[in-house]
Amino acid sequence: MAIIGYISRTEHFSAAHRLHSPHLSDAENLETFGKCNHPGGHGHNYVLEIILRGPIDEKNGMVANIADLKRWIKGSVLDHVDHRNLDRDVAFFATRPSTTENLAAFVWMRLCQVMPEGMLNKVIVWETPKNKVIFTGEGVTAKDIEECTV
Repeated sequence: MAIIGYISRTEHFSAAHRLHSPHLSDAENLETFGKCNHPGGHGHNYVLEIILRGPIDEKNGMVANIADLKRWIKGSVLDHVDHRNLDRDVAFFATRPSTTENLAAFVWMRLCQVMPEGMLNKVIVWETPKNKVIFTGEGVTAKDIEECTV
């Protein structure tokens, strides 16, 4: 049986958004999201951590090549969210609020489109130093991954 290891890569990006759900009235949005529902939006300096799990290759000693992980994160996620307005620039958020929970799910689905199946273990997104979301892909279907667009 192979020895299992975990590797992690941390990245940073800045993005603007407005917490606003198309499924709620303006009054409900204001009640739910408070100052984060301001029509002008606001921004965050997000911290993103990606954790992979897999067998440690006997020949190269790696779970995955960090260079590949960096390329997957940049091409699938960072190129589409860094210095962007999530609500206006990322199609995924056209029908759902750009909460950190939904952002973590978006990151998961985008990475699943380019990574070997079963390798992605956890996505952690820090919105602030005190608030983070941990996402492990629970409930995500193959259709969700296929339809996750930028």
